[in-house]
Amino acid sequence: MSLLQPVHNIAEICARHGITDVVLSPGSRSAPLTIAFARHPGLRVRVVPDERAAAFIALGIAQAQRRAVALVCTSGTAGLNYAPAVAEAYFQHVPLVLFTADRPPEWIDQLDGQTIRQTDLYGGHAKGAFEFPADLSHPDARWHAARLVSEAINLAEQFPAGPVQVNVPLREPFYPSAGEEIRYDDVRIFRETGSSPQLLPAELNALRQQLRETRRALVVAGQHPADESLLLALRQLASAYQIPVVGDLIANVHLPVGPDYDIRTAPLGRQDVFMAVPEVGLKEAMRPELLITFGQSLISKALKNYLREYGPKQHWHVQPAGPVADTFKSLTRVIRMEPAAFFEAMQGTTIPEAAEPVTNAKASKQAPKTQLRLTWQGPGSARDEAAAPKDAFTTPWQRAEGWATEFLADFLKTPEQPFNEFTATHRALRQVPNRAALHLANSMAVRYANILGVQPGRAIEVFANRGTSGIDGCNSTAVGAALAQPERPVVLLTGDVAFFYDRNGFWHNYPTPNLRVILLNNHAGGIFRLIEGPRQQPELEEFFETRQQLTAENTARDFNLRYFRARTFAELDTVLPAFFAPANRGNAALLEITTDSATNAAFFEQYRAAVRTSFSS
Repeated sequence: MSLLQPVHNIAEICARHGITDVVLSPGSRSAPLTIAFARHPGLRVRVVPDERAAAFIALGIAQAQRRAVALVCTSGTAGLNYAPAVAEAYFQHVPLVLFTADRPPEWIDQLDGQTIRQTDLYGGHAKGAFEFPADLSHPDARWHAARLVSEAINLAEQFPAGPVQVNVPLREPFYPSAGEEIRYDDVRIFRETGSSPQLLPAELNALRQQLRETRRALVVAGQHPADESLLLALRQLASAYQIPVVGDLIANVHLPVGPDYDIRTAPLGRQDVFMAVPEVGLKEAMRPELLITFGQSLISKALKNYLREYGPKQHWHVQPAGPVADTFKSLTRVIRMEPAAFFEAMQGTTIPEAAEPVTNAKASKQAPKTQLRLTWQGPGSARDEAAAPKDAFTTPWQRAEGWATEFLADFLKTPEQPFNEFTATHRALRQVPNRAALHLANSMAVRYANILGVQPGRAIEVFANRGTSGIDGCNSTAVGAALAQPERPVVLLTGDVAFFYDRNGFWHNYPTPNLRVILLNNHAGGIFRLIEGPRQQPELEEFFETRQQLTAENTARDFNLRYFRARTFAELDTVLPAFFAPANRGNAALLEITTDSATNAAFFEQYRAAVRTSFSS
């Protein structure tokens, strides 16, 4: 038996665990791994030269497929380049299994080439780290090698999923002779059967009772993959108990599900707009007694700040396993259940009759002076809260949502506005195809999209690297999604700094005709003109904005992307249909929307001022 047989068996173990996709980057020390994966008939192996891009592409594949993806790299700094994607996968709960080839232990710290300290390379940003045996001559070592690969894959996929490293020290020689075949043993694997945590009946009954007795309950959804059973349970609960459900775009609660879907009673998503009004009475009217949360991070800083300032008496977070963050400084109970199962269980055997849906309040049609008028009892009112109907709490939330929707529609029609990326983003998002996967790059792209939303009623699933909120792999993650689901439109909305930073995400040899990249190029990091602090500093342009004069036309030519450009609203409206049209060739498409950073900042400030001044009670 070849001493490398346990290394070759790694590919077979991955296949037997259901892994179908492998992303590897070329190198010499990783040759036995590369050959084993490349020759395995049950695996789809793609080569991406840049390890940082490779890891984010694997992240995008894993997000789309909702199963683990394997990565292979050579020794030295190659594995370090995986680190940004590893951290993102850890905080976003995405399963990756990273096979990092290494020198044998006796050559670490001996000035040997491409040698660093690779054991536990990712520290606290990986779920686990395994060290493959360097000496595979003994039968026990071969048994150990196969066992730990199974353990690593199981750990990566166990909730909360995440990245796991398997460090593989390899001694020379490790290339097979010319014409030599490699084989895969009939290896034994073991799987971990998942269990769904459930509460005892008495605990469930107590929670149901509390929920029924609470007049002011609010559900807030963090980042979460699309889940039809969860959405149905949420909407049934919201209707039965008159509970507002609020979620950012990345929570995917906006998706239309069920035969009786009614856009008027869908979860709320305009919190970035109506939470920006300075009216204390509105904030008090919307204050929950009980906050129920699930999912991961929130984009909306306004909502986070509101819930920290107007904290609930009780805060339940629903999550089946893993550490829980106290994001709003109000956590009182962690409920160890799957969110869908919890919201179904809360309805119990008797469900109160649902009240008639509250229709959106009518607003003035004159932009941007849309007015919001609510009726509520302020602090210190003699109103008997216990006797109030539950829809008394739902009404201000729904009316605020209705006001925000109509306000935005009116404001975006502001006459004679300059060409700006806020309005341009709105027009582009309205054209995103149904059932697309929409990827949002960090910085302003994800914030614009969270304010503006997608076309109502369209099944557009939204993704963003909000685990760490970095710009370093936004292109690559979208590329991974396009590779994983070639039949599905994949749209990336990104800014110029994130786009140019991650150009190597397009450096591969695989067609992605379903990929559409919308690039907002203001030749700067425009976000720094929009946040307090840097925009007041004389160093703004040189040291914060990252001023650059690049255009994407050469990048499109280098990577064979079909190129579109828009510098006016007329040009944008003309090119959008052609840009989104299905490709008749195997090429992705890139639309570069060129604007001025200072103009964007001025128009966005006009929007923020309009939000504040258009509200009245």
